Order: sequence, then C-alpha cells, then structure tokens
Amino acid sequence: MRVLVAEDDSGLCEVLARGLRENDYVVDAVRDGQEAVRYLRAYSYELVLLDWRMPGMSGPDVVRWMRQHKQSAPVLMLTARDAPADRVAGLDQGADDYLVKPFDFAELLARMRALLRRPPAVQQPELTVGDLRFDPATHEVRVGDNQPVLTATEFGILELLVRKSPAVVARRSIAMNVWDDEADAMGSNTIDVHLARLRAKLAGGMVRIETVRGIGYRLVEQ
Repeated sequence: MRVLVAEDDSGLCEVLARGLRENDYVVDAVRDGQEAVRYLRAYSYELVLLDWRMPGMSGPDVVRWMRQHKQSAPVLMLTARDAPADRVAGLDQGADDYLVKPFDFAELLARMRALLRRPPAVQQPELTVGDLRFDPATHEVRVGDNQPVLTATEFGILELLVRKSPAVVARRSIAMNVWDDEADAMGSNTIDVHLARLRAKLAGGMVRIETVRGIGYRLVEQ
C-alpha cells in the first residue's frame, strides 16, 4: 500500500517514513508542496499525509489541487494549528482528517487505518477474482477456505493484479507501486522471485498468475 508523506520538517519526515515502512507501507517522502504534486502526478496513492505549512505550496493548496484533478485518495492533514477555524478550513479544502502536532505515532496509524477502511465510492470494499477474496482495508486474503499469509510486498503485488484482473499489469507498474525505489526491482529478478512465492501461496485455488512474456503478469480464473 503506497503512501505519500509531505512534511517540511526533515526530522519528522524521516521519523514518519521510517515508522510507516516498519508497518509495511510503501512510502514516498517529500518536503514541500510542489514536490508533493509532482509525485501525485506520477504515482497512485492509497493515502496522503500532508503538513499544513510547507514551502512552495501549503497542505491546503495541495489537497485543493488533488480534488480539482479528481484524485480521491484520503488526506490526513498534520499541523500545529489547533484552533477550530483552522480545522474547519482544512476539512473544507477536501482533507478527510486532521491531526494536531505533537501526536502519538500509534494514533496516526489508527487514523490511517480508519481512513483506509472507508470504501471509495467507485470500488467495493472487498475485491474478488474466482474464489480469491481480497480486502484492501483489513489486509485479509482468502483463497477458497484457505487464508494464506502474505508479506507486505506480496500483498502489494496481489492488490495490483486483483484490481486490474484480467488485464495485464506491466513489470514497471509493479515496481513503481510496490517498491520504494523502482530501480531495485527492475534491475534484478526480484519481481520474479516474489511472483513465484505468491503463486505458491495461491496454489490450490481457482485463480492463477499468468506471465505475459515481455510485458508483465495478470491474474485470471482457472
């Protein structure tokens, strides 16, 4: 699950990125609003953490840009401004929640989970292909009566394949959405290794991962 963190305090930005990665999120971390917009143009995110006051563009400016460009990822605003008028202003711009600094990291994770549990208007909370049931909010995967245990990387790959099924997902798209540094995945057989392990965990069900040579992979019903 890919998350964008935009926070101009370098120390806090580093702490947030490290903590989220330790909790199995794929994280892009930037320190100003204009850079945040560049990343939002290039990648798809399940959730965005925005600092209120950033150089270039403020947090409210970024979330306004997101909503104007039909980007519906939930936004959690981080700020030291705790006056009711400030909270109202941030929410009115399109933010989904508001967390006042300093905050406890456990509370941040809880608020993120709450936002991710909200099903997008155009998607079902649970996705299915054949007898595979995939819940992006709870990270539960079932294949028939079995519940395979997936790593965070395997879960990220499977999520892309399920959402696109039966279309082909390019190797580059997998690298961009599942790895922090796509070059790490594209420059080796890393993707193939993870796909082989994922195939083994889905074995016995009514779905399979097909390799489309020279392009990528797709998830199809048996």
